Amino acid sequence: MMMNVPEFKKYKEDNKKITMVTCYDASFARVLSQSEIDVVLVGDSSAMVMHGFDSTIHADPDLISAHVSAVARGSRQSGKETKFIVADMPFLSTRLGLEKAVQTAGQFLKSGAHAVKIEGLKGNQEIIHHLVESGVPVMGHLGLTPQFVNAFGGMKVQAKTAEEQDVLFQEAVAFEKLGAFSLVLECIPAEIATKISKRLTIPTIGIGAGVGCDGQVLVLQDLLGFNPDFKPKFLRRYANGFEVFQSAFAQFNQDVKSGAYPSEEKSY
Repeated sequence: MMMNVPEFKKYKEDNKKITMVTCYDASFARVLSQSEIDVVLVGDSSAMVMHGFDSTIHADPDLISAHVSAVARGSRQSGKETKFIVADMPFLSTRLGLEKAVQTAGQFLKSGAHAVKIEGLKGNQEIIHHLVESGVPVMGHLGLTPQFVNAFGGMKVQAKTAEEQDVLFQEAVAFEKLGAFSLVLECIPAEIATKISKRLTIPTIGIGAGVGCDGQVLVLQDLLGFNPDFKPKFLRRYANGFEVFQSAFAQFNQDVKSGAYPSEEKSY
């Protein structure tokens, strides 16, 4: 049964961890639809994972919308939705005015998403409140917010000092007060992530933020080990996808060149 917005808080109340995985296409969405993963995130990480860019800032609303549509179609089984889908509001999409932000969020929900995720609090307060009041569920995102990669000077652990941690804590509380139903905490010390998680009544979903969060999220391709050169401290690979696919390609290549494929039973 598909998760819904009220159940996020219920999961936290019942001390049940939330699992979230990114997805950008119908094929993997179909696989995820038959898994026990709770939430699918159509992230702006698609710009990097699917399109080869070096950061997420190259994603735009049309790109995210296309991926959302594909994931939504792949997630349907027997005509029914199977997964709660969250779409990232991409770089600058909340900085072009309230009307544009609402149009973008509406576009994502019409494409098949059930909620949107917004990186950063500062300057987004009015938009977050307005979207929530308009019936658009909002997931927050604090800590290492990849859209701010240029301001941060790279992908670095955030909130290292006591002062920075105090600001982060206050922003997390503010996200909840504005109506966010959950909050992603990325690449911050486990201690402050745990403190935030205990303070909020909405669940936190961590990535590189320790076990004290109310759930965890990973990029699907990282989880499956598609990029052996990507080795952040927080990542645990649950498959050696790169090796598995390389082996399959090598076997196909060998079979074709040796005449072993297609065999008589594989021919019409």
